[in-house]
Amino acid sequence: MEAASDRGTAYEPGDFGEGKRGEGMKIGVIGSGGREHAILRALWRSPDCEKLYAIPGNGGMSEAETVPGLKASDLDGIVKFSREKELDYVVVSPDEPLVLGLVDRLMEAGIPAFGPSRSAALLEGSKVFAKEFMKRHGIPSADYRVFSELSEAEKYIEDCELPIVIKADGLALGKGVIIAKSREEARIGLWSIMGEKKFGHSGDRVVVEEYLEGPEVSVLSFTDGERIVPMLSSMDHKRALDGDLGPNTGGMGVIAPNPCYTEEIAGECMERILLPTIRGMKEEGRIFRGCLYFGLMLSGKGPKVIEYNCRFGDPEAQAVLPLLRSDLLPILLSCTRGGLSEELVRWKAGHSCCVILASDGYPGAFESGYEITGTKLCREVYMAGVERKEGRLFSSGGRVLGVVGTGESLPEAIESAYRDVEKVYFKNMRYRRDIGARALRLMGGEDGI
Repeated sequence: MEAASDRGTAYEPGDFGEGKRGEGMKIGVIGSGGREHAILRALWRSPDCEKLYAIPGNGGMSEAETVPGLKASDLDGIVKFSREKELDYVVVSPDEPLVLGLVDRLMEAGIPAFGPSRSAALLEGSKVFAKEFMKRHGIPSADYRVFSELSEAEKYIEDCELPIVIKADGLALGKGVIIAKSREEARIGLWSIMGEKKFGHSGDRVVVEEYLEGPEVSVLSFTDGERIVPMLSSMDHKRALDGDLGPNTGGMGVIAPNPCYTEEIAGECMERILLPTIRGMKEEGRIFRGCLYFGLMLSGKGPKVIEYNCRFGDPEAQAVLPLLRSDLLPILLSCTRGGLSEELVRWKAGHSCCVILASDGYPGAFESGYEITGTKLCREVYMAGVERKEGRLFSSGGRVLGVVGTGESLPEAIESAYRDVEKVYFKNMRYRRDIGARALRLMGGEDGI
């Protein structure tokens, strides 16, 4: 089953005292993308939030004071800044500072922080650790082999069953996964990761997995290390081009909830995957507190884990958080302090669709620096690769922004999102026109927008 829900009541801006500011908390949010913007906006709606800092943030995050000179990976700088500003709480969102141990550093400095410790974040920081952890605890996932020598990996792929999945061991901005349908693709993929070191030391080892087929589901979850409360499920669209073609990206769009994630399947995943993961981490002395992301494949042999992430997904957060009816801040605090409960997590009725507007060429080479217009005409926009100059917004990254639509039904949410997409413009803008089409087909609906 999904998180406890109150699906009959829609969220309305102001439910949590938006615009009513008293003596509340000063909160820092680490990161600069659309995911962080979604977190900031949800926190700003809390009556207990007095002041927000986005570290480093981007030019489109109007809810917060941005700190552009401070990188998310600068642990010393962030701890110093948090002390100087007397921050009451810090939400560490991106994978890199989590894996580097920023939460540990902040807690040691007496600053409460949301996110897993360095030892727990290894669940995302190392694909090898994650696979071996799942094997130890009987958590279903794809069969695999680990290689630290290119020559051994090349030898293995010459007669293994195809297709196969090749993954860089460490962090790779969500792009260190290659699905090889031929031996030539496998050889090229291995060489790019282990030979050319496309992802640096993250490619010192690779995991070669069996290829699983079936619907994919993303399940973000809140956990205090003892209890786990899943959020609404979602369906990501990783490929760059329509029809699920082109290279893998960090995500070109997402819908929530995922129609494939039925109550029955959710119950099975809770018993076989979610709870064993939290219990296994505790048993190994790696108590996981924060947001744990489960990337699942609903294979013919049952649900299996494709990957773990130790933080909110991007762009999953941009589709899921707009459907959160509860105040986000008490939920995050309960993950940090303990005492998380299903009653804290309530959802509005309906569906959401997030469409990513990217710079043409992403995830490869692209040009940016173009003025963005039309965002003020949209109901819900989350800024990512954006900078502000003289009061105007300009593109500054591969994924520039996410446009979100909500509705009582999935078709309504998709239509709402694309209606707002048409209002936005910047030179070299590109986006997929089929976000949600796969879900509509699965639901027996039309696959056009």
